[in-house]
Amino acid sequence: MRAKTLISAACAALALLTAGAAAAQAPDSLKVTICGSGGPLPIKDRAKPCVAVQAGGALYLVDVGPESTENLQLWRMPLATVRAVFVTHLHSDHIGDLGEFNMQSWVAGRAAPLEVVGPSGVAALAAGFNQAYGPDHGFRNAHHEHDGIKLPIPLGLLKAKTIALPATPDPKAVQEKLAWSQDGLTVTAIRVEHHPATPAYAYRFDYKGRSVVVSGDTVKWAPLAEAAKGADVLIHEAQNNDMTRQMSGGLKMLGNDRIASIMADTTTYHTSPVEAAELAKAAGVKQLVLYHLTQAGLPFFTPEGFTKGIDKVGYPDWRLAKDGMTIELPVGGTEVKFGQN
Repeated sequence: MRAKTLISAACAALALLTAGAAAAQAPDSLKVTICGSGGPLPIKDRAKPCVAVQAGGALYLVDVGPESTENLQLWRMPLATVRAVFVTHLHSDHIGDLGEFNMQSWVAGRAAPLEVVGPSGVAALAAGFNQAYGPDHGFRNAHHEHDGIKLPIPLGLLKAKTIALPATPDPKAVQEKLAWSQDGLTVTAIRVEHHPATPAYAYRFDYKGRSVVVSGDTVKWAPLAEAAKGADVLIHEAQNNDMTRQMSGGLKMLGNDRIASIMADTTTYHTSPVEAAELAKAAGVKQLVLYHLTQAGLPFFTPEGFTKGIDKVGYPDWRLAKDGMTIELPVGGTEVKFGQN
C-alpha cells in the first residue's frame, strides 16, 4: 500500500512538469489567466505582476514578475506554446522572472526564440538575460541533448522587438501602435503615464471579436479609456494611496525613514481603485479586474477598505484579481466566464 502511495505521489509530481491539458482553453476563445496579482511587496500567494493570454493555440504573457513562472508551472500551463512576452515597462517587479520563464519554456520544447516586445530598453533587457543565462544554456545542452532529445541553444534565446510609438502634438492624446499580429490575434501597444519609468505601455489583445486590455502601471490616464473602448475586459492596476500613506507614516514612526520615503513616492504614479472604476466606466468595458494590488495580503488589508468609494462611481462590474483567476471569452458570443486554477 505504501509503495502504491509513493508511486501515486511521484506520478502527481511528474504531472506538474507536463505542460498542457489542464490549462488548455476552449477550442475557440480568448483566455486570460492572472499569474501574478501582487505588487512589489512580498505577499503570500500573490506573485509579482504577470498576465497570461491564450489565443489561437499560443501563449503570450504581459510582464513576468518574480514567482510568476512557478505559478505557470504548477497550473500546467503550456509553456512550450509561448510566442512572446509583452513588457509594460522596466521596473524590476515586472521583469524579474524573465530569465527563468525563458529557460523553462525552452526546456519544455519551445520551437523558436522567445520574443520580448516592449518599449525602448527591451533590447538591453533581452541581451542581459541572454548573457546571464549563457552558461546555463550550455550546461543543459551538453547534459540533456542525447537520444533524440534536442535543446538547440539558439531556440533558448530571447529576441527583442522594440515598439516606438508615433509622437503626437498633444501629449495626452492616444498614442498606440500595432505590436503583434498572428493567427487572428492582434496586440496594440498604448502609451500610459508612469513617470519616471517611461516609456510605459498598456496592451490591448483583440481576437475574433473578443478583447482584453492590460494597463500595466500608470496613473489614471484618459487616453487609455479611449483606447479601451469596446473591450470585454479591462485588467487595471490599483493602489489605495490612503493605505500607502498610512504604511509610510507607520514606517517613519518606527524609524525607517528610507522605506517610508520610498513608499510615499509611489503615490504619484499609480491608480486608485476608484479611479480605475471611473476609467472603466468611461471606456464602456464589460468587466473591470483590478490587479497589481500593492496592499493585498498585508495585515491591515480588507477588500472593503481597499475599494472604499468605488460603489459611488456607478460601475458595478468589477472584482479584485487573485493568482490563478481565469477569464474566458468564447468567440462568437458576449459571455465573460470567470474561473480559478
